[in-house]
Amino acid sequence: MQLVFHAGAHFTEEERLMKCLVKNKEAFGAQGVAVPGPGKYRKLLRDSMEAMEVSKPSENAREILLEAILDDEKADRVILSNGHFFSPVRVAVQEGLIYPKAPTRMAQMAEIFQEDQIELFLGLRNPATFLPEVFRRSPKDGLADFMGGIDPRQLRWSDTLHRIRDAVPRISITVWCNEDAPLIWPEILREMGGIDHGDPIEGAFDLLGEIMAEDGMARFLAYLEKQPTMTDIHMRRVMMAFLDKFAIDEAIEEELDMPGWTDHLVAEMTQGYDEDVFDIARIPDVRVLSA
Repeated sequence: MQLVFHAGAHFTEEERLMKCLVKNKEAFGAQGVAVPGPGKYRKLLRDSMEAMEVSKPSENAREILLEAILDDEKADRVILSNGHFFSPVRVAVQEGLIYPKAPTRMAQMAEIFQEDQIELFLGLRNPATFLPEVFRRSPKDGLADFMGGIDPRQLRWSDTLHRIRDAVPRISITVWCNEDAPLIWPEILREMGGIDHGDPIEGAFDLLGEIMAEDGMARFLAYLEKQPTMTDIHMRRVMMAFLDKFAIDEAIEEELDMPGWTDHLVAEMTQGYDEDVFDIARIPDVRVLSA
């Protein structure tokens, strides 16, 4: 069995991705790829991981979980999506780490599903925009307490991914930048489903449609109809060309509201994020989907 865990991250269109996967449930199912509804497994897996903090899983834990998740559906590949898989958002950042429990969570799944091929999919987001969202939902009283004395420029997704790789070296990891998501949305979905490039994806341009003016989107789709055999690289170039002309400025601009942060600090964090993504691409068995 191939088990795909999509673990968010928070604020990276995680629920929209789940909805888009459900849209393609029938087409994926025809290729042996199951997309169970989240109600079948989110609480079940959370309860299993909490139980494993005090005792080892039973010998038949795998069979029990798969039976409940698949509900008699036959599949070779199963996609499980949960933006809260690593932690609730209020504790997503602690002690200078993003998702400090991520290695433990993946190790627990690897222990239950020892005989299966496990893949982790994770959307990343610039810490300069990720941290304010987490802070707003944090129980901490102030920014200093929230950051725990850590300089925000030091926060790195690569630290989390290195710790996951060290804890469970046998799993494969695929990541992407949420900032690129509108341009690579079809690729993300196809990679998660393990399906071929040419296979149609319902909702492939949902994100693009939210940041592009309606008339621009209509022209883009009309152009696609005339160019049915475009490569992914060609299509992304076309998307960027249409966005240059028809992008909705308000939809792509993000307001940052963090006490004491300056434009210079945000620029430094953004540069650090770009460098971090470059380093992530060099981690063994970690694949970066990019525009």
